Amino acid sequence: MVVLIGATAFGLSRRRRDGRLRAAREQRPADRAGAGQDRRLTEADLGHPLGERATLLQFSSSFCAPCRVTRQVLAEVARVADGVAHVEIDVADRVDLVRVLDVRRTPTTFLLGPDGRVSSRASGPPRKADVLAALGEVA
Repeated sequence: MVVLIGATAFGLSRRRRDGRLRAAREQRPADRAGAGQDRRLTEADLGHPLGERATLLQFSSSFCAPCRVTRQVLAEVARVADGVAHVEIDVADRVDLVRVLDVRRTPTTFLLGPDGRVSSRASGPPRKADVLAALGEVA
């Protein structure tokens, strides 16, 4: 019975947090403070130019079904929002960035400002409205 209650509580908690863009500082574990917070990602890091206004950086894996949904949402946002770029990186190809940015699951999305600094992040597929709202805060 205790296991059932614990599993239900975990599932409800995860469901509530999934896909929500939060400020990068709120996401970082205390023991890794500063790991990727102040790092600025560059075109060289991403292999793609940064957006003039913002960059939506998505970490995916080849076997991840929610990653396809996230790709569609972020690509649509990048199409409708001026100066926003969408960059998708496979976690297997860039383990160095995965470690620095503390990516623990796919999809994980980072919202980068025009200078390449991480503004916010989400684990799980984000909703389009949440992404657009977070873009408004970056500008």
